[in-house]
Amino acid sequence: MSTPNNQQQERLDNLQRLELESTIGFEGKVPNGLKLHPDRIHMIYPLGCNLVIENLQTRQQEFLLGHNNNISCLTISNNGKYIASGQVTFMGFKADIIVWDYATRDPYARLVLHKVKIEDLAFTCTDRFLISLGGQDDGAIIVWNMETKEPVCGSAAQHKSAGITYCLATSKEDEFQFYSAGSGTLRFWQLDVSNRKIRATDINTGIVKRIVKCMTVSLDGTFLYCGTTTGDILMIYIPACQFKTIGPEKKKYSMGISAMQALINGDVLIGTGEGKIHITEKESFKSFKTLQATGSITSLALRGEGHMIFIGTDRSHIYKVNYADWKMELINTCHNSPINDIAFPFGTSELFGTCSYQDIRIWHAPTGNELLRITEANKTCNSLCFTRDGKMIISGWDDGRIRAFYPETGREIFTINDAHNRGVTAVTVTNDCRRIISGGGEGMIRIWQINPKSRELLATMKEHKNAVVGIRINKSDTECVTASLDGTCIIWNLKRFARTQVLFENTLFQCVAYHPEEYHILTGGSDRKVAYWEAVNGTQIRELEASKSGTINGLDIDSAGNYFVTVSGDKLVKLWRYNEGDVFGIGIGHGSEVKKVKICPNTQHIVSVSADGSVFRWKFPKSTA
Repeated sequence: MSTPNNQQQERLDNLQRLELESTIGFEGKVPNGLKLHPDRIHMIYPLGCNLVIENLQTRQQEFLLGHNNNISCLTISNNGKYIASGQVTFMGFKADIIVWDYATRDPYARLVLHKVKIEDLAFTCTDRFLISLGGQDDGAIIVWNMETKEPVCGSAAQHKSAGITYCLATSKEDEFQFYSAGSGTLRFWQLDVSNRKIRATDINTGIVKRIVKCMTVSLDGTFLYCGTTTGDILMIYIPACQFKTIGPEKKKYSMGISAMQALINGDVLIGTGEGKIHITEKESFKSFKTLQATGSITSLALRGEGHMIFIGTDRSHIYKVNYADWKMELINTCHNSPINDIAFPFGTSELFGTCSYQDIRIWHAPTGNELLRITEANKTCNSLCFTRDGKMIISGWDDGRIRAFYPETGREIFTINDAHNRGVTAVTVTNDCRRIISGGGEGMIRIWQINPKSRELLATMKEHKNAVVGIRINKSDTECVTASLDGTCIIWNLKRFARTQVLFENTLFQCVAYHPEEYHILTGGSDRKVAYWEAVNGTQIRELEASKSGTINGLDIDSAGNYFVTVSGDKLVKLWRYNEGDVFGIGIGHGSEVKKVKICPNTQHIVSVSADGSVFRWKFPKSTA
């Protein structure tokens, strides 16, 4: 006879990993976060606390999992053997640097000395040393030996009178030389390995005082170019450590220079805060070629000798530019803010919609391509759904309005103004497509009749004391269940517009779902538990410990009622067997808190969305039961 411990071990042994099929996401706010590997085939970029290695030809993705907080910088060794990534953490805690072995995709070294944040990383020209720069709360430069994985020496990055140091650059020819720059500081460094010291020489720029956010060294190693927040470029003659010139003289680059790369012909490629990419002349720094992207330019990566340029922006867009014909192509896009909701059209697994700050996006599930974007400036969409007939997208916004759009064009059909006075936090549509049920931040539930030319308020139900976070309707449109942050779920009669049952729990409910047979209701919340409830009388019949360290933010049940999936603040996606109440599969890969999840209508995939704006698509495992 097997003991409970043995049974538990058997279940753990049978647990399988959910296979990650594709992801949509790019952490565009990381300075120089988009890199091209020297093999010219792979693109590397951060996504929350993970690194993504994406094949440019097949679009296949691999994940490097190791950081416990968001990645703040990364660099690649000149020979392509190593990737180094640094993270940001909390005040008083150490910030890790992980050096990855590119061939095996495993950590080669974990370097821990800096506090709070790693500001920048750079390999020397021979890849023998890694230079790391701590953030504002650390303020140190440390040199690491890649063979011994030990620090060689360190120093304060700047004088006490100077501001923050933001960036590093290394010499093209001498492995013992590198440069640092920031707010009122520009320094040349010489490494003395035998005495375990680095010595700084301040580069005198005279009356010119600038904040430098990016640097690049000319390919012949003669000049150091520094991009400033005022939109001009400092040019330093490296052999003499001498400030040579500043330009352009008249027209500065709007909103500052945020990224730059030296080109093989001596020109300088720059990206600006207003989203423009310029090719500038070597000494005058006048622009003679320009392109416009969406969002501030944060990364410029060259493929090969610069015949292909890859551009990353803080709006999470990745562009590809062919240098020869100077044409720009958008190759990757995603949300750059937390995704608040996800929805599939009825009976369709090919498409799904997501909503976030300022926009709603419709995606083609198999390819991950963005098909449609609906934008509302400076507003946040909290919830969305498709009508069953597929003719409308209904959405709830933080300005208190319900907006309906055509799914084909994104054109607005109608707006319900002042639907809720503290924002529309949840919205759904009845199966007959005639009524909208909305929940607000003040706790009200409102039912709206959709007429051909008008919208009519049928009922207001006020029993919740806090924001409504989820609404689910039964198949016959006779009742709905609403979940709220006040610790209650209420089952409402939609014919009498009255409460029939209340589910009480010592938790902030975040999600609710009907079983397909509608005899059970599932809930999840801040107590990290999933509870089963009888729909008839509101009694709790089962409770599962669904997460070790995070609020249950979303759950969904498959169409047959055999499985359900949960997501939480612990960054995991968990697939459960409904009747057994045990975990059948786990999805590991999200780099931030997972916000919502849906099982595709055809039960072939699971789609989860997170706080870093990424969308993950998992294969639904074949049942072995």
